[in-house]
This record gives sequence, structure tokens and C-alpha cells, in this order.
Amino acid sequence: MKSLKILSGGAAQGLVDSLRPAFEAATGCTIAGTFGAVGAMRACLLAGEPADLVILTRALIDGLAKDGHVAAHSAADLGTVETAVAIRRGEALPAIGDADALRTALLASDEIHFPDPEQATAGIHFAKVLHDLGISNEVASRLKTAPNGATAMRALAASTSRHPIGCTQATEILSTPGIVLVAPLPPGCALATVYTAATSAKAQLAAEAARLAMLLTDAAGRANRRRLGFV
Repeated sequence: MKSLKILSGGAAQGLVDSLRPAFEAATGCTIAGTFGAVGAMRACLLAGEPADLVILTRALIDGLAKDGHVAAHSAADLGTVETAVAIRRGEALPAIGDADALRTALLASDEIHFPDPEQATAGIHFAKVLHDLGISNEVASRLKTAPNGATAMRALAASTSRHPIGCTQATEILSTPGIVLVAPLPPGCALATVYTAATSAKAQLAAEAARLAMLLTDAAGRANRRRLGFV
């Protein structure tokens, strides 16, 4: 059986998984996805890791297309994902409607879970938010980073601390059992990221990659994308 190889930012994993059964039934082709921080996935592609379809931020896809690593004509946007705050299910929702409220909520937490501040879109941004709020040093001992947002959110869900909180892409929050999305980061701290699919220049299954990209981006799937956190 053929296997479609994907290198993707973690923000798209829930959407890919939701389409997997229909795609595999229709094509007889399985999906072998590697999901993680977008910087790490880009590095894997450049290092020669096989891929048929690449799903990263629009900025990274545009750069890869310019350098010939993905087919520019194949690039299609899945949608925009907001960076958001999460807590364990069942806990009281903190107020985070503005920067001061977010600062208060973060200072009240005893663990702060988020993805790689060097390679992950949400992690890089959230580290900057902590700096801009002036609390980086104050909360340094409470920071719990993970290779990607999904791993960070699973750690939040499993945390036994008194009052943990987390931040990553909304799609990763919505796809993780045991936690709830509080709200996107407030004005002045917010980040909205466009994710884009493109066929790898070295794709072995280009037709199948194009078919999955169509399912990920077509108008018929808009409601499903919204349910999973794409806006």
C-alpha cells in the first residue's frame, strides 16, 4: 500500500487526522505524518527527509517555494490560526481580555506550558509576550516547554500542579483532551498565523498530495476547519 509522507506544523495535525479516514478509503493510500514545530519541520525537509506534502506557515512555504523546495503553483492556504491560552478542563476560566489581565493570570499560575521558543511559531511568539509583559524573569522557574504545541498541551492536561496554564495554537488546544481554550491572546499580544499546504518538489506521490491538499483547503471543508480552530 502506498503511503503519503507529510511534514507539517503541529497546528494542522487535528485537521489532517479528521480527514484521514475519508482520504485513505478513497485513495487506498495511507498517511504517514510527522508533526512538530514549523522550524523543525522545515529543517527536516532541507536535510532531505522524504515528503510528498508540506504544511507550514505561509511565510515558510513562500520561502521554500522561492528556493525550489516546494512547487509554488501548488501552495494553498488552510486558514488562519490564533495563538491562544488554555487551562485544564473543569477549572475556572481566567480573565485575559487585555494585556494587564493576561499578566495577572500568568503570574497567578504555578506552571506555564508552551512549545519550543526557538522553533515553534506559538512558542517564539509567547516568549516575546512574556518579555513584553515584563515577567520573563519572574516566571522563569515555572516555564515548561515542549518540542511542539501538542506535547505541551498534553503536559498541561496531565499536570498535577495547583494552577497550571498554557499557550499554543488554538488548533492544538482544541485537539487535546483534558484542556479547554480560554480565549485567543488579547490585543497587543495576539498572533494570527496562516498555514499553507504545498507539494514537495521531490514528491513521489504528487497526485495524492494534491488530493489531500484539496481536502484540506476546499470550500466544502470550511465548517470542519472552523470547528477545529481555523478562522
